[in-house]
Formats: sequence, structure tokens, C-alpha cells
Amino acid sequence: MSDDDKKTPMSFIPGVPLWAQILAGLVLGAIAGALLGDNATVLKPLGDIFISAIKMLIVPLVFSTLVVGITGMGDPQKMGRIGLRTIALYLFTTAFAIAIGLLASTIFQPGAGLDLTYDASVEAKEAPSLVEILVGLVPQNPIDALANGNILQIIVFAIGLGISLLLIGERGAPMTRVFESFAEAMYKLTEIVMAFAPFGVFGLIANVSGQYGLDVLLPLAKVIGVAYLACVVHVLVVYTGLIALLGRLNPVRYFRGSIDALVVAYSSASSSGTLPVSLRCAQDNLGVSRGVSGFVLPVGATINMDGTALYQGVVALFVAQFVGIDLSWADYGMIILTGTLASIGTAGVPGAGLVMLSIVLTQVGLPLEAVGLVAGIDRILDMARTSVNVAGDLMVTVLVGKSEGELDETTYNRRLKS
Repeated sequence: MSDDDKKTPMSFIPGVPLWAQILAGLVLGAIAGALLGDNATVLKPLGDIFISAIKMLIVPLVFSTLVVGITGMGDPQKMGRIGLRTIALYLFTTAFAIAIGLLASTIFQPGAGLDLTYDASVEAKEAPSLVEILVGLVPQNPIDALANGNILQIIVFAIGLGISLLLIGERGAPMTRVFESFAEAMYKLTEIVMAFAPFGVFGLIANVSGQYGLDVLLPLAKVIGVAYLACVVHVLVVYTGLIALLGRLNPVRYFRGSIDALVVAYSSASSSGTLPVSLRCAQDNLGVSRGVSGFVLPVGATINMDGTALYQGVVALFVAQFVGIDLSWADYGMIILTGTLASIGTAGVPGAGLVMLSIVLTQVGLPLEAVGLVAGIDRILDMARTSVNVAGDLMVTVLVGKSEGELDETTYNRRLKS
């Protein structure tokens, strides 16, 4: 059996690429939802089962992959270098994302001239302090962190365990082999779950399409359009530009290799939920080593918020235009700085997008109550920003893999079979 055959994912329709099946599920789900309207909820269990199956994978996959990735590096200094490079790239692209969101809203003025009422009862959550964030990184009980799915604490524990296995040398080899075997089993289980992705995506999108009719979308169609346009521009300009200029790689191959994860991200609106699919795409489609992808992607799924940051830029200016407040260039700079830092500071916090938005609005004197303007369409916007987050995770993984000599360019450039 050839290497390519070994990497061919399971599929219900042999010969039809999995990404094509998932896209077909997305399109058919949108059509079914539009036709069924409120009755599309009967299809929701298909999506719920798929999301539950994906979430089932997250904790064991992240934990085992991180431990194997760190032990596979064989050098704690290398892990530190990769970590610094990863965070620097995430912060760099986050600042760009907010700037693109601000530019898009400045050009198209989605909030100008609107006459809307909004739910003023929608309250922004208070952001945790830096001390609370730092203290919360270290799990008091790692088993409890695993049980509750606290990804940041799981990452910290897995990194500590992986480094400890390296430091004890041969005595850690038996446990390392156990984690390697466990990780292999999780990769196979991910492959099995992904075979059902077309059906899950169909159910998810049908429910969303049926829930959001024209009466909900039309009044805010402009801000939705601006946010989606800004997302597309960010991915096509920033991500493909970095892939081509820094990585010296074909951006088209990056998109082809990432498409499974992007469609799942769009339909599920969950970066963490898409992580098992992102890992498979990075390793099997893009040729990134398990060591690098197993470290960079879990970190990115937690702290990389390019799509969310871009959304902050669009919505902040949308609110300013709606309430008639003119922002200065200093305000624009403050939004970029605050949003970039908040993307790290709110990592792992439930409702992180709303927390970030409240921080940004507060810094430039905009009313927090105006969050209610976009609360009704948040799911539609969340789908786009999650796709950008995941695209950014995979882009950084490819660049870090290339810089460390751990990117198999033969795999990256090969034609995808499924």
C-alpha cells in the first residue's frame, strides 16, 4: 500500500473527495433549511450528534498529541523557540485582522443611517484580570481540568508532563510509547468521525438556515456583508501572502489542504470543536509533522482570535456610526492595540468574543448596551470569524513547520485524493 493510500480518509462515497462531500452537505443543508423554515429543527439532531462526537475527541486528542509532540521534539529549547514564533505570528496577524475590520467598516459605513431598536438587556461580561488569568493557567487538579475540558490548563499540564518525560530519559520511554499508541488511536477515531461530517454539516446548516429568515437578516445585511468581506480579504491577502512570501509555498495547496477544517469550522462555529479536524488536515494534507502540529494547533485554537479580532473592528465602528460618534485616529489605534492584547488576555474565557468586544468598546467610550444590536445575528457572524480563526491556526502551523524543517513538501504539494 502506498503512503498516499494510507492517508486516504474514510469516506461514504468512494472516489468523491471528503471536502467535496462536506461542501455538498453545506449547500444542501442551506437549501433544506430555507425550504423547511422553522421545521428545519427536525434535522438539528444530525448536527448535534456530529458536534458531540467532535467534542468527544478534543480532550484526549489535545492531551495525547501535545505530550507526543513535545517528546518527539527531543529538546525543550526547541519547544520554547517554536512557542515564541507561534505567539509572535498570532499577534501579528491579529493586529492586521482588526485593522482590516476597521478599514472595511470605514469604507462601507454599515451603521450609518440605521433606525433600529436593540436589546439593551444584553450585558457584556467583565474581563478577568491578568493575575486571574495567570493563576488560572495552572490546574490545581489536572484530572478536573481534563474532565471539564479546560484547554489552557490541559495544555499547561501536557507541556509539563512532556518535558518531564524528556528529562528522565530512558525511564520515560515506556510511558512515551503508551501516549504514542493512544495518539494513534485518537487519529483513527478522528478519521472515523470525519466520515460522518457531510451529514453533520447538513444538519447544522439546515438548522441555522431555517432559524435565520430574511426578516432577521435584512435589517443587518450590510454589517453581515462587511464582516464576511473583511474575513475573505484577511484570509486571501494576509494568510496567502504570508504562505507565499515567508513560506515560499503555493497558497492554493494551503486552501485545498485546509478545506475540511474550514467547512467544519463554519458550520460548527467552534475553533476547539474543529481542532481534531485541523490536526488531521495539518498532518495528512499539509505535511506538517505531528510534533509541530500537535503543539501549534492546540495553542492556536485557544489563543488565536484573528476572526474574533476582525469582528471587533467591524462591530466597534458599526456601533460608532449607529450612535453618531466620530472616532479619531488615536481611537483607531487604541482599538487595534486593545483588541490585539485582549485576544491573548481572554484566551480560554467563556464568551471570549463578547468579553473582547466589551473591552474594545469601553476603551473608546462607546455604549456597551449597543452589543444588543448584533446579538441576534451573532451566530451568523460567529461562523465566519471561527473559519478565519481556524484558517489562521493552519497557516501558522504550516509556516512554523517550514521554518523548523518539519514540513513534508511532497505531502503539501500532492494532489488530494479525498
